[in-house]
Amino acid sequence: MPESLSQPDYRSQHKRRLSWMPWLYFSLKEKHLSWARPWQEEVQRQFSALETVSIGKHCFVAPEARLFAEPGRDILIGDDCMIAADSFLHGPITLGDEVAINHGCSLDGGRKGICIGRQTRIANNVTIYAFNHGMAPNAPVCRQAANSCGVVIGEDVWIGAQAGIVDGVTIGHHAVVGMGAIVTKDVPDWAIVAGNPARIIGDRRDKAPV
Repeated sequence: MPESLSQPDYRSQHKRRLSWMPWLYFSLKEKHLSWARPWQEEVQRQFSALETVSIGKHCFVAPEARLFAEPGRDILIGDDCMIAADSFLHGPITLGDEVAINHGCSLDGGRKGICIGRQTRIANNVTIYAFNHGMAPNAPVCRQAANSCGVVIGEDVWIGAQAGIVDGVTIGHHAVVGMGAIVTKDVPDWAIVAGNPARIIGDRRDKAPV
């Protein structure tokens, strides 16, 4: 067997690990950053060259992520953000600094866009759509115009795995959206919501300090 086939490809596996768990990128030692940083620079350069995407400093974007943005439907990514593998983002989308989007998320900004505040964490397989189809009874849904109000998510928000957020919703600062919740109405600052449709079940300020 050729030597190249007998040796484990640790670097490729390490890249896959980072793509699915991108928070690990920010704790890499310098010996790993020596290859990971140029790899990420090239990945991000290609996204920015092919799509209307602006990526801030010290970010991680998995090469398996799917970013699509046209002029007028830009994707703007702040500093220290991470976007994991198998996520789909279609602008207009704006991410503040230190936003994390975990694997398998689906975000479409419609016409009005999705705006996510700084230090917000979005767990895996979350769906956020800033548009909706018309539903009038006199025509098939597929032939009706879509409408868009936009989605705004505040700072320091935690959105649990497999949650869904519909068009027109604003989620306040410091709020928590429980796993699997479907958010159809605005969420106040600090509120904890869960269920389908989501309802307030608590307040973060009532939790014990860490």
